[in-house]
Amino acid sequence: MQLQRLPSKTAFIVMNKVFHSASSQILNSPRGVCYARPGGEELLSKLLDRKWTMKSPDTIIHQIKLSAAHGKHGGGQWGDISFLNNTCPFLGDDMIMGDEDRSFYVVRDDLLHPLVNGNKARKLDGLLPLLKDHLVTDVVTCGGCQSAHATAVAVSCADRGLKSHLLLRGEQPQILTGYNLISTIYGNVTYVPRSLYVHRIEMLKSHANLVAGNKGDVVWCNEIFEESLTAQRSRAPDLGQMDADRGANNCTRKVAIINEGAADAVALLGVFRLVQYLSQDHLLGRKRAVKFVVDAGTGTTAVGLGLGAVYLGLPWEVTAVMLAGTIDGYKQQERDLICEFKRLFGFLLNNSRLTEVDGETVHWVERCRPRKFGNVLEGEIEACQQIAQRTGILVDPVYTLAAWEMATLLSDKELKGDANVVMLHTGGTLGMFGLAQSLWTRIVASHSARGYGVVGYVLHCGHCDSVIFLSVS
Repeated sequence: MQLQRLPSKTAFIVMNKVFHSASSQILNSPRGVCYARPGGEELLSKLLDRKWTMKSPDTIIHQIKLSAAHGKHGGGQWGDISFLNNTCPFLGDDMIMGDEDRSFYVVRDDLLHPLVNGNKARKLDGLLPLLKDHLVTDVVTCGGCQSAHATAVAVSCADRGLKSHLLLRGEQPQILTGYNLISTIYGNVTYVPRSLYVHRIEMLKSHANLVAGNKGDVVWCNEIFEESLTAQRSRAPDLGQMDADRGANNCTRKVAIINEGAADAVALLGVFRLVQYLSQDHLLGRKRAVKFVVDAGTGTTAVGLGLGAVYLGLPWEVTAVMLAGTIDGYKQQERDLICEFKRLFGFLLNNSRLTEVDGETVHWVERCRPRKFGNVLEGEIEACQQIAQRTGILVDPVYTLAAWEMATLLSDKELKGDANVVMLHTGGTLGMFGLAQSLWTRIVASHSARGYGVVGYVLHCGHCDSVIFLSVS
């Protein structure tokens, strides 16, 4: 299948036109610098005083410098823009130096783990230790066929001796690739018809009960989390020991259910931990204005960044590029997460600015070329190729390319003003391998419909001139 190139000038003009509307919204947004009342650091320290999955919240920060491209380096989606990766940038007070040119910073959370997405690792950071403390034996969760969340749960659970049970939407692919392949290797995968998957709560409960058996126990992760907070408020005895006593007498398996995408209040804690780390004086600091950019699936990571900035009184503006829903849906998700967080942690929020926040911590924007979630448009594989070859950074066309595009736009002096633009690289690169699966599925479906007996097929990508031979039995 020959994929046609999108003329470079046309692609860049389209991107700029769509971005112009988004940038106008950003410049005119009522959300500005958020300053919390005194005591935010003390409150956050209490909030983060717990066990963590990751030994350290540390991450790597790179700087991407933009310049005019010349010769063979020009063209493509980026027109006359060329990227250069500075892997040892000035940070802290020195960020002012050398920042006269157009540039943005990249928080390399994609390097946290080879198989677990950066934002997934952050969301599970505060949750997994609770599962261990409460003697959970099995975890049930769900996601799409190429779910990065399901993979993160499977790999993280296996690393801690827990069994994971993954309910994936749709049918089993003929060829296992990307996240789907890794989920199958590390976890126990069950493919669920779309008609049943629509009813996620009932689906998760039913499967968890099946795993637990007659003598087992099923609990939602939020319930475990609330138990731990009750103990924290009352200074009760260690809940892990209480569960050990109960578990020894009453059940053989304890099954915990994690919501799709780990879109729960507990997931915000790991993102808060990242915000606290990045706000250190020798990194991004607490006084410098920052335009933070992140791609948004469920939007949980973006809300965590926004709330964390409010908590510490950071002059950060969080821009989230919407990938899988409407702006009303994302705003509702933001309100729900904040409401749940305040319900759980109200006892730690006395007189903090967070008690007054109900939403509007994130600026939600469309990506440059809106589309149905998961679709890849012409020119985007080539754009990822250009970024990788010029910077050594791999982004994928479904998630992180959207954040890269927005960071590139905001790096313009007129838009960023006196602020530094920072992109959170959430990972997602295993999804690149899943694209081959998607293309092959379309090829087989097309040829089967025409009555062809497909034994082998050569897939030719016009964007990168790669040739892949695929075969079916």
